[in-house]
Amino acid sequence: MSSEVKEEQKEKEEMSFLDHLEVLRWHIIRSVIAVIVSGVAFFSLGQAVFKRIIFAPKSPDFFSYKLFCRISDATCLKAPKLELIRQELGEEFFMHIKVSIFLGIAVAMPYIIWEVWRFVKPGLYDNEKKHARGFVGVSSFLFILGIMFGYYIIAPFAISFLSNYSVAENAVSATSTLRSYVSYLTMFTFPAGILFQLPIVVFFLTKIGVITPNFLKTYRRHAYVVLLILSAVITPPDVVSQILICIPLYLLYEISILISKRVFKKLQVEET
Repeated sequence: MSSEVKEEQKEKEEMSFLDHLEVLRWHIIRSVIAVIVSGVAFFSLGQAVFKRIIFAPKSPDFFSYKLFCRISDATCLKAPKLELIRQELGEEFFMHIKVSIFLGIAVAMPYIIWEVWRFVKPGLYDNEKKHARGFVGVSSFLFILGIMFGYYIIAPFAISFLSNYSVAENAVSATSTLRSYVSYLTMFTFPAGILFQLPIVVFFLTKIGVITPNFLKTYRRHAYVVLLILSAVITPPDVVSQILICIPLYLLYEISILISKRVFKKLQVEET
């Protein structure tokens, strides 16, 4: 009888696992549908999306160029005189699709995060749900903030520097393929949204005991060096630009330490 009971329990566990897979499948399907709907909307806008969003960071009228020039001469950026060309027959069409997909993901990300939360939430205890309250809102806000930071800060600095950089004056004309421009713009913006999830990652890693506030404090100097290197890589080689990029990353790390400290204290109270 005991072996039969074990087999029945095993079947129930397997069914439960399959049920979880079914639930996960529908969460993924709904997320994909949200991305498709958003992507189709951006695709239908066509020229307006490219003119007002994609090509804006290379225009002298772009908001960031005016803002940084108003701050001081040291932060003033020179708008790139960049001519875009296409080398392949279907390059514009495929870049149109690529841009629509990435914009669709960016817009649908809050909904995707909400779907992730709906899938994870049933497996949490009541106190864990309480501590994780506001996860969707905070995570969505940080992602959007990262995208905006990459678009308005990183992209203008990087595009201005890369397009105006020359090994010999007037020896090479500033041209770029549409594919290259879109790829770089995506690289400057989308990863920033993911990078801004650092406080959320630290929250959960502290929650499961992988890291502690003391660990983050101990390796604070190492983290600063990494942030400076990262700022140097994604910005022109001048101190002012690197500082402008590094400050938000530094603040994110400090906020992550405070979050880790708060979570760690709550865990200690629960254990006593």
